Amino acid sequence: MDQQLFHLINERWTSPALDLFMAAVSDADVWKPLLIIIIFAALIFGGFRARACIFCILIALVIAEPVTKTLKSTINRKRPKQVLSVRMVRLEKGRPEFMSIFKKPVVRRSDESDRRRGDASFPSGHMTNNTIAAICLTLFYRRGWLYWIFAAFVGYSRIYLGAHWPSDVIGTVFLAAAETFFILAALELIWRWAAKRWAPQIFERHPSLVVNPTE
Repeated sequence: MDQQLFHLINERWTSPALDLFMAAVSDADVWKPLLIIIIFAALIFGGFRARACIFCILIALVIAEPVTKTLKSTINRKRPKQVLSVRMVRLEKGRPEFMSIFKKPVVRRSDESDRRRGDASFPSGHMTNNTIAAICLTLFYRRGWLYWIFAAFVGYSRIYLGAHWPSDVIGTVFLAAAETFFILAALELIWRWAAKRWAPQIFERHPSLVVNPTE
């Protein structure tokens, strides 16, 4: 079932327009300028809620990265390109990076050299990062759930581009969600303990770090 669904997404349900879209969605370098602008604007104009949200996302990302690397090494699941000949798509590099979306993407078949390159397949770093962001935004903002749409595109793109099996993406969402909720719960406890003692005035206004979006 896993290989059959991978084959459909990677080989059958393709088009030149999807090649460009999926490659762009999956390439973090394309989104860096926009992301930096959003973060700075949120830090300056977003108030406590935005700063707390960014703080939680960053801490969760920092903690999750070594966990992801350790699990990859321990589980050592092969990527599709390491066991099959798959359709691979990537953006043609542009300067600056976001100009890549105006170039025709590179499409090729994986070969013997690809079998020896790259880290393990599970869990997916892309999906871990985007699941963390999606959960935090959902908890902090009423419309934060909309980020799940982008996260879903990222997950689909990882299969489309030949980087991951469908089960990698689905499994990573559940794994990253568990990690995120655990980290947020720990941060909430630390906030209530530390802020109450060392920043009582701030704590009085913001007794909870993870703000309920209905407030």
